[in-house]
Amino acid sequence: QVQLVESGGGLVQAGDSLKLSCAASGRTFSNYAMGWFRQAPGKEREFVSAISKSGSSTYYADSVKDRFTIAMDNAKNTVYLQMSSLKPEDTAVYYCAARLPWRPYHTPEQYAYWGQGTQVTVSS
Repeated sequence: QVQLVESGGGLVQAGDSLKLSCAASGRTFSNYAMGWFRQAPGKEREFVSAISKSGSSTYYADSVKDRFTIAMDNAKNTVYLQMSSLKPEDTAVYYCAARLPWRPYHTPEQYAYWGQGTQVTVSS
């Protein structure tokens, strides 16, 4: 089992920045690759970003590329999502998730463990 706890969400204005954290505990964190997804009201959960087990490879949805940055600190068992130039359409509940490293990174079904989510609201 891997337990994931997100933090750092909040209400910000368009153009602001926000940094989300995902703290992991339980089975060896370094055995897993990680991802961030988001879900807006009435919409399906969508891929935002992912990072490989080693942290050497990162992936982004086109909608957040060049605005969001994913990073991993294995010493702290924590994954971060730095979000900048936020837009109202970024408003959603953001979830971090863990997957076995050979699983595809872009679909939620490939992730075995999920956090409870943190709300991000961007006002115009």
